[in-house]
Amino acid sequence: MDEFDVIHRYFAPLTRGDVASFGLTDDAAAIPSRAGFAHVITTDAIVQGVHFLEDETPANIAHRLCGSNLSDLAAMGAAPVGFTLAAAWKKGTDARFIEQFAAGLGEWVDAFKFPLLGGDTVVTTGPMTFSLTAIGEVEDGRALTRGGAKPGDTVYVTGTIGDGALGLRAAKGELPDLSKAHVSFLSERFRRPQPRVDAGRALVGRATACIDISDGLVQDLGHICSASGTALRIDARCVPLSDAARSAIDSDPVLIDTILTGGDDYELAFTAHGDLPAADVPLTAIGEVAAGSGGVTVTGFDGEPMTFAHGGFNHFTGT
Repeated sequence: MDEFDVIHRYFAPLTRGDVASFGLTDDAAAIPSRAGFAHVITTDAIVQGVHFLEDETPANIAHRLCGSNLSDLAAMGAAPVGFTLAAAWKKGTDARFIEQFAAGLGEWVDAFKFPLLGGDTVVTTGPMTFSLTAIGEVEDGRALTRGGAKPGDTVYVTGTIGDGALGLRAAKGELPDLSKAHVSFLSERFRRPQPRVDAGRALVGRATACIDISDGLVQDLGHICSASGTALRIDARCVPLSDAARSAIDSDPVLIDTILTGGDDYELAFTAHGDLPAADVPLTAIGEVAAGSGGVTVTGFDGEPMTFAHGGFNHFTGT
């Protein structure tokens, strides 16, 4: 099986007949622009042993890859249009693995009307690596950004926080005191993130700033501070937690640091003033925007300011 067999057999079907892709028979896609809309384009790469476990299933690799990229579109209020994929397969990867990976991608293609439009596939002697470029669209001038938070705005998050970071630890067997049901729930949240695309679309025109929580709540909120020139005051007692995360804290209170800084949630954090739209997930107020440049201040469960060794994940430091 050669490169072109792989493309024709496993990836051309993922175009779902979208004319922009030319069936993956040309060197590039031609994506039409709709009047009154702007394209939103984002790229995320994932590397074996860094972003997914060495023995992860091919379908779950596809889920993490798509979930992280769609989350970036959600953070800007964009609707998915399609994606390109660059896949570097580890030498010796068999056809069954590629087939299952493509099937995992196919679930997202169908769920989000998110066809494959092009890409590249190569073989490497290093770790398996995938890079996906997601393309979305949003009404001209209405993309959500990190830079619009104003003093007096309320800080919100979607869903629950900390499940992704705890899920990685659970998948590695590092949370032995949790029930099997909670370990399974958290592991699934890490392996199969759920990007809040519909919530992001609903926030267009309502949120003043928005970001997805990929590197850790504290660090990602810090990006809103930097872009907006404001400070954020967060109350850890208001941060929404799943039953599994609460159980983890009950068994080891130190895990609150993991919850607030660990990342991999792919929820949205946003600021807003006034009424919120109806959304398909809970929207929870966790703090407020303040004047100044003091960054993110977090009040802990004991009512005292919290300190963190680091606010979230950084690729260049590995922490």
